[in-house]
Amino acid sequence: MAGPGGRPHEERRVVAWVGKSVVFKGELTSSEDMTIDGRVEGTINVREHTLIVGPDADIRADITAATVTIFGAVHGSITARDKVDVRHTGSVEGDITSARLAVVEGAVLRGKVDTKKRQ
Repeated sequence: MAGPGGRPHEERRVVAWVGKSVVFKGELTSSEDMTIDGRVEGTINVREHTLIVGPDADIRADITAATVTIFGAVHGSITARDKVDVRHTGSVEGDITSARLAVVEGAVLRGKVDTKKRQ
């Protein structure tokens, strides 16, 4: 059965994806969940969705999302409505504002954390 554009449904991407060979500079906005494995410089806005920063990612951007899971490197501030999860291979150099924060042993975090809920 074909989906939009004539592609079979199973071939459609579940999330937007920036591959590890991609370098993106500017304002990156998505209205769906996103995974980034490449380099992004500027701003990332997936306000109502989930952002996954892959282990090969090099993010030099301010991030706004509902949930952020970090396996790679982020240099910039992170604002998450629900949760920021820094995994064992992840590093963050910047301030985090989120209702919830999880940092696994081995992760690197340099910056201020504000877990107050926003009105």
